[in-house]
Amino acid sequence: MDGFVPQFLIAMFDGHIQIATDSSGQAAPASVRQKWTLTQEAFDKLLIAMGGDRDSGSAKYLEMRTNLMRFFEWRGCSFPEDHADETINRIAKKIGEGEEILNLSGYAMGVARLLLLEIIKGRQREQSALTEIGNTSEVYVDSDDTETRLTCLRNCLQTLSADSRDLILQYYQGEKSEKIRNRKKLMETLGIPVNTLRMRALRLRERLQGCVEECVGKV
Repeated sequence: MDGFVPQFLIAMFDGHIQIATDSSGQAAPASVRQKWTLTQEAFDKLLIAMGGDRDSGSAKYLEMRTNLMRFFEWRGCSFPEDHADETINRIAKKIGEGEEILNLSGYAMGVARLLLLEIIKGRQREQSALTEIGNTSEVYVDSDDTETRLTCLRNCLQTLSADSRDLILQYYQGEKSEKIRNRKKLMETLGIPVNTLRMRALRLRERLQGCVEECVGKV
């Protein structure tokens, strides 16, 4: 796997738009751009807020995440799973800052609606940009910058341990049912629950993102 970078990771770390777009031009999740990092402490506080303890909270977390995924999917979003994670991250941030949330389910839907507005506005900006490009006779593409980022991503992947590299590649690979199967296989192989797997993947993703930006900045 040395030197190989899957297309889905190239899109995830594309420097021109910072986030991936699908074939319809929809923006990938805002979570890629988010600076705040979900820590284990913040995640534990979220679970406790949901159910009084981590075990009870884990079940309610999965229920909330499923409902949020349906919310975004029914509204035509291309990345419902990642949008749901971003919504939960924002809630965890508020709880970590000491905000008391009495109706967590209602609050989550409110956060999801605000995120949906951001997504819609992002689509509109992209459509305007595409229209502008379409009206331009010559379009300049900085291929050198693209190649630089790709090289940096290759190098950053090699800084990870073999186990971490396999985890991040398998976690984000595939679409819908294939992605679900990949993650179930990871949980079985590693012997860890879904919450722990998600935390590890998020940390690796943020580490790669920071590594790529630092590498590009040095060029």
